Amino acid sequence: MAKNPKAPSKLLPIYVLNGPNLNLLGTREPEIYGRTTLADIEKAVVTRAGSWGLGVSFRQTNAESELVDWLQEARTGASAVILNAAAYTHTSVALYDALKALDKPIIEVHLSNPYAREPFRHHSYVSPAATGVICGLKDQGYLLAVDALATLLKDKKK
Repeated sequence: MAKNPKAPSKLLPIYVLNGPNLNLLGTREPEIYGRTTLADIEKAVVTRAGSWGLGVSFRQTNAESELVDWLQEARTGASAVILNAAAYTHTSVALYDALKALDKPIIEVHLSNPYAREPFRHHSYVSPAATGVICGLKDQGYLLAVDALATLLKDKKK
């Protein structure tokens, strides 16, 4: 895995924001989402980000308004955002508007592949505002998102 121990440590943290029901990972529909818990993902993300010299603010909520608040906070408090909006991906114009106001790299992450699931999951309000999308790779998607953001932030500094 690509690592950059000389990445600047003065960057603001990466916000990793998780939406509804992700607090149930490991027990909720493990055939779709796997058995890894959100706490396991957080630990792996913090370790991977640390290998790049980056900090992490890792959060989960079941409330759409709280996700919007966190995205607004990220305007001044984060260097980039990883967002797994979960079900709000397919329903929230409010998240789309908050993402459009965020002038930072954004990676949309999904544990499952929404395009291989029910038709209502095929539309994302997040994707048009995201820098990139990673889906269907379960918890590994978060780590790939960290690597992608670290590279984008490094390139931005040049």
